[in-house]
Amino acid sequence: MGTTDRDYQDKPGHLARRFQQIAVAVFQSEMDAIGCDITPVQYAALAAINSYPGLDQASLAKEIALDRTTITGVVDRLQSKGLIERSISKNDRRARALAVTPEGRSTLALVRPGVEAAQRLMTRGLTAQEANELLRLLRKAVDGANDLSRAPQRI
Repeated sequence: MGTTDRDYQDKPGHLARRFQQIAVAVFQSEMDAIGCDITPVQYAALAAINSYPGLDQASLAKEIALDRTTITGVVDRLQSKGLIERSISKNDRRARALAVTPEGRSTLALVRPGVEAAQRLMTRGLTAQEANELLRLLRKAVDGANDLSRAPQRI
């Protein structure tokens, strides 16, 4: 039996794109419910900067797997919202060290319950064991193909 015009629906790329659409919609819905204007990428950047104070933009890009052009816009928006600040790096005067502001820490505390709720909603069709297995398999697939990305994640 040959392929059909609908075989794209069972391809990993199509399913990954659909899951990403759902993930962004659910995340935004949760953020709207708490009145917070932050995107999934901005949240990832803010959380990473909070985890690694003093991180520079290039390292942040590698940490959350974004290209340098995109990370510049993300950092600019976080700074304009007052969630992070930039200062001259102590290790490299050409680089800017990033740090979460008190408002940024408050925002992280505010959004964490919504982020967790979004994660549960994204996998609501799965049992807890299946959700853990999905995450394990996604990590394995992403790690195995990390080098194929335009913006490989530092692992």
